[in-house]
Amino acid sequence: MPPTALPHDHPVDPDRVTTARERVISLDDAGRLAGLLGLISDPVRSRLLFALSGVERLCVGDLALALGVSDDAVSYGLRMLRTAGLVTFRKEGRVVYYSLAPSFPHPLLEHCLRQLLSVAVPEDER
Repeated sequence: MPPTALPHDHPVDPDRVTTARERVISLDDAGRLAGLLGLISDPVRSRLLFALSGVERLCVGDLALALGVSDDAVSYGLRMLRTAGLVTFRKEGRVVYYSLAPSFPHPLLEHCLRQLLSVAVPEDER
């Protein structure tokens, strides 16, 4: 789809504009990415991902103990993550164990999130 003319349709640096345009993700992909980032923007859900990245599997009660939150908060967070395909579960007897989905890029996500934490300016320093 050709770009639409904007008030600033005369680029100062046409080569860089072309390069940037080639690297931009589609609106659909941007929407999906925004949805995923919104999903993990919740503190419980992001902490669940970190907790599960360090172990093979955990049940709801153990995750609640690890995070210091209620079983209900963990259950809700896991349900949201499971719906997005980020977490899987396996039932063994009466216990349900959760783990990151096999295709989940745990080392990459953990690295990216920790890097973001290191570069983000804490609110009290703004």
